Amino acid sequence: NTFLFFTVCTDLGSGHSMWFQKDVEKLYLASDQLFRVARSRGQTPEDKIVKSGLPIRQEFAVQAEKLGDRSSASGIEYQNSVRTELGISTTDAVVLLMGGGEGVGSLNLITEKIFTALTRNGLNATICVVCGRNETLKTQLNGCDWEAVLKREKAPLKSSGLLFGFGKKKKVSVEPFELTEKKGVVKVMALGFTTQIAEYMVAADVLVSKAGPGTIAEAASLSLPVMLTSFLPGQEAGNVDFVLEHGFGDYAEDPSIIGDKVAKWLRFPNLMQKMVVNAREIGRPNAAAEIVLDIGLIAEKWMSLNEAQSSFEEMKSMARCGSGEMQCHG
Repeated sequence: NTFLFFTVCTDLGSGHSMWFQKDVEKLYLASDQLFRVARSRGQTPEDKIVKSGLPIRQEFAVQAEKLGDRSSASGIEYQNSVRTELGISTTDAVVLLMGGGEGVGSLNLITEKIFTALTRNGLNATICVVCGRNETLKTQLNGCDWEAVLKREKAPLKSSGLLFGFGKKKKVSVEPFELTEKKGVVKVMALGFTTQIAEYMVAADVLVSKAGPGTIAEAASLSLPVMLTSFLPGQEAGNVDFVLEHGFGDYAEDPSIIGDKVAKWLRFPNLMQKMVVNAREIGRPNAAAEIVLDIGLIAEKWMSLNEAQSSFEEMKSMARCGSGEMQCHG
């Protein structure tokens, strides 16, 4: 009998060399970056490596099929229908801010800075903050005096310029511009723990989150631009590189810079459209199903071989037994 061993790597940009063993049946990798790491550090033969994408939950594949091209008329129509179901305005720009199931990662301060930047850029917007199980944060945001937040922030007279890099792709430059005197109307929706992250990603125009590989893969599957705010030292650093290289987001740690960049993105549709296209090119919403199907087909093949081998061994045993009986009676 054959014991089959498969490895599925669930990081996007880097991985420990122990993952890349030579005796696996198949090694499933989430990105070209990880493939390069596997080939340079590991021992897995190239013919056993599959560039599968990172496996994510089935609901993202379902939503990706329904959404299609989010920039198309049908994509916008579906996005608006999801917004209506979630109680979000269909005319607002929508920013989705996430900090994991526990709602951690300076979400309060980041929310305030994004609120201020959007308001002062004259953008009508909704900020959906996923607080997870952090009821304290949810209460703080729901009870916040947003006018007071706006007053205590010193307003710049002019926005700084923006040089946005699309990894190996062409860089897009935006010159400094005067901030509008008209304030935007910005609403903040503080959400508790939710199982509708796929729907909120469909509804959003920008995701603001830490650099978790699953979250990045989920956003890419729905062609959603991402602003990354932090990463765990080690493997998650490569996830930031993955987003920057493929040109569907950026990275900043300072909440003021995060707010400023998100506001600029939303003011310049050409930037947003480039990131949407880049995310759609790299997204693999069906990776989980494809990996399972491939493993199943390989296992089925070996099961058939094992059954054939067992039948052959049984026939050999019967033949030996029959030969012994003939000798005894002879």
